[in-house]
Amino acid sequence: MKKYLALLLALVMALALVACGNKTEPAGNGDNGGSGDNAGKLKVGVVLVGDENEGYTFAHIDGVRKAAAAVGLSDSDIVWFYNIGEDETCKDKCDECVEQGCNLVITNSYGHQTFCEDAAREHPEVEFVAMTGDTAKKSGLPNFHNAFNMTFESRYVSGIVAGMKLKEMMDQGLVTDPYIGYVGAYPYAEVVSGYTGFFLGIKSIVPEAHMDVQYTNSWFDIQAEGKAAEALMARGCCIIGQHADSTGAPKAVQTAKDNGKAVYSVGYNIDMLAAAPTAALTSSTNDWSVFYTEAFKTMLSGGKLPTDWSKGYEAGAVAITTLGPEVAPGTAEAVKAAEDAIKAGTLHVFDTSTFTVGGAPVTSAFTFDSDGDWTNDTNEGIVDGYYHESEYISAPSFSLRIDGITELN
Repeated sequence: MKKYLALLLALVMALALVACGNKTEPAGNGDNGGSGDNAGKLKVGVVLVGDENEGYTFAHIDGVRKAAAAVGLSDSDIVWFYNIGEDETCKDKCDECVEQGCNLVITNSYGHQTFCEDAAREHPEVEFVAMTGDTAKKSGLPNFHNAFNMTFESRYVSGIVAGMKLKEMMDQGLVTDPYIGYVGAYPYAEVVSGYTGFFLGIKSIVPEAHMDVQYTNSWFDIQAEGKAAEALMARGCCIIGQHADSTGAPKAVQTAKDNGKAVYSVGYNIDMLAAAPTAALTSSTNDWSVFYTEAFKTMLSGGKLPTDWSKGYEAGAVAITTLGPEVAPGTAEAVKAAEDAIKAGTLHVFDTSTFTVGGAPVTSAFTFDSDGDWTNDTNEGIVDGYYHESEYISAPSFSLRIDGITELN
């Protein structure tokens, strides 16, 4: 019976992906057996851009499930909507969550934000959180919130893993040009912040490294991501990073490695060892349960959710996945040292002494759109020698194009 249900669920989810539909049945969190100490005291609506087959959304699903178990919510306290487009459908699903009695509604895609905000405006009695968004502060709505992890921190650490491997390949004579490739979804600040952090991590090990970024203009496109990785490797890149949500790039790198190329992959969201068992070095990942647990506890205690929330290594909200079998010797030690320094506040990812723009040091950079009015603000982003990412608003705002990185057309 369980096997039949599993097969049926897989079929339903596959059809949902093809049709861009949705699935509304509550999904069990797998931890609390359908009951909990706080069952019935909080009802949460979760509107997702993808489903468990897509790494980014899977991480959110996992985070909600862990948080629900941690605070004692039951399966019936969570309403799920999968594969919801970045259009009016999102608003409809937010409204449906309210109709089903949800006190808290969460959307997980930047493109959902406008519709989530509209729903918040219409339902002031319900709390709404637009994950990865950046307009909560501007909206002025007391029931509309943004949250985002400090992923740039784990990007930097994953860059250290890549840098250690790059140095090893150079020392062995396998690589003469420290040329890195990066598959990015869109030229948004979120992606720019991430790839810059990754590159700076590499540069901390190999100062002469340089990197090209190839955009796919999609968050999830297995074929496009694979082709972008192939194009970067054809240009001579020996390590491919990514800010895109599929296994397309790691699989392409594994194929190239199997065919004799000295190439490796650094992924995002999930452990990529299943897709690239010898090519994957690690992935930058998020533990969204940290935010969701805090949010659920705040709601249950009658507290007020913050307008903007962002935390990183210190809170356990970001990490890297298991190191691959072919990482360079000493990588684990280098990773621990960097993580400890970030937690202690002695290492800042966007330390201005580590990069230049147009050949010159950067001493001033106004934060990008920290009040949601689509223009750079007068809040100074660089203070005490580093850019204060995700402090004015939760969403990444670092958008400087630093030397050593080229965005390809």
